[in-house]
Amino acid sequence: MMKAALIGLGMVAETHVRAIADAAGVTLAGVMSRDATRAQAFANRMASVIGTAPHVFPDLAAIAASDVDFVILCTPPDSRADIVATLVDAGKPILMEKPVERTAKAARAIVDICAAAGVPLGVVFQHRFRPDAMALHDLLASDGLGTLAAVQIDLPWWRPQSYYDEPGRGTYARDGGGVLITQAIHILDLALTFTGPVSRVQAMARTTALHRMEGEDFVTAGLDYASGAVGSLVATTASRPGGGDCITLHCANGSARLVHGRLTIDWADGTTENIGLSSETGGGADPMAFGHAWHQAAIEDFAAALRDGRNPTSTGAEALRIHVLIEAIIRSSTEGRAVEIAP
Repeated sequence: MMKAALIGLGMVAETHVRAIADAAGVTLAGVMSRDATRAQAFANRMASVIGTAPHVFPDLAAIAASDVDFVILCTPPDSRADIVATLVDAGKPILMEKPVERTAKAARAIVDICAAAGVPLGVVFQHRFRPDAMALHDLLASDGLGTLAAVQIDLPWWRPQSYYDEPGRGTYARDGGGVLITQAIHILDLALTFTGPVSRVQAMARTTALHRMEGEDFVTAGLDYASGAVGSLVATTASRPGGGDCITLHCANGSARLVHGRLTIDWADGTTENIGLSSETGGGADPMAFGHAWHQAAIEDFAAALRDGRNPTSTGAEALRIHVLIEAIIRSSTEGRAVEIAP
């Protein structure tokens, strides 16, 4: 049984506790927050989930000196660097919530320090473990859809102003920006696993009249892919009441559409195939309106990777491509021109 410690007890922390409670081969060794009172209150509340209140680590040094097998890091991105440095010195593998950091440069520094020390680094891109997404991966791997021609990526989400009223949320100093790095990062990562890299973007990013925030809450972009395919992206948290993110691939043999956990394939011969069941993804006013099964799969995958001596399904190095793409989109908007992305 592998022991995991949870650092950072914000909104997604309970999801991780529930995921660990159901995970095969993983147990929760304890939790930690910079606020000891908050940490104890969280631990007491989690007793109803795992049967007993988890241990509360007093500080990071206690986790570093413990026998935990890996750490799940859920802190805001602006507090990552020092925590990662301490964990790397202690040789503790790290599975972190997205994003790796606020900028591509800072994210690369974290990836590099882990790589130099040989410490495994994974990122929780739980959408990769959706049954509909895995079914589409299998179909693409068999070349069943044929040549990819065009891509549509849509994230019509809603967040009320109260969401952005939390100190630091939607700022560059704490989060690294708005809808792209906080919400759309998941669907962008998933889309790139299907399409391969983007080579060029032409974008517009704005903050609508529906929100008071520093970062962007609306983005539209045209995408050129290295494969020769073309695509579009629309991502927003200003779309009431909020809907499911959607990826559509238009290919030679048909079109595949992923939305709300369901895969629909419209074949070129006129037939339609449906795979999977619709599910909540947190696109509405309640950002936590989703289950923990995908997080559970991500945690189980990371633990299995440590046991087997392989890379996890989603590595820190892979996450860098999303950071680079997001910065290219923002740069394109700021400079009012197309931006090339190096391979």
